[in-house]
Amino acid sequence: MSIPVKAILEQKGRDVVTVGPETTLNEAAATLNKYRIGAVVVVGKDSKIVGIFTERDVVTAIAKHGTAALEQSVSSLMTPEVFRCREETTVNELMGVMTERRFRHVPVENHGKLVGIISIGDVVKQRIREVELETEQIIAYIAG
Repeated sequence: MSIPVKAILEQKGRDVVTVGPETTLNEAAATLNKYRIGAVVVVGKDSKIVGIFTERDVVTAIAKHGTAALEQSVSSLMTPEVFRCREETTVNELMGVMTERRFRHVPVENHGKLVGIISIGDVVKQRIREVELETEQIIAYIAG
């Protein structure tokens, strides 16, 4: 049985590091480094998601534009089409989408409001917990 994303957020917390669209690549990279994360959600007015900016976007921007990219805004470099999930989305569903579409970070929305972010690491940790629990249950059944 796969648990909903909401359960992961309740365990790890709902904090999401965000930046505005006018943030420069240099500032966004410093934010990624400061928080030791792989992505920031780009939010516009009313805290609505307008994009996601990842480590991969940093590499792509520097490869295309060289050091001049450091002063460009994330709005010109980010991934504007952001896949989102809901709190009710199951870990198995999310794992399938993340694997198929090669995402490592997925913002979580509730009624159009950003309420968290799930990384592939969060999904893997949860799957490991589920497998360990299943193993314990099988051992208890066999021993009982």
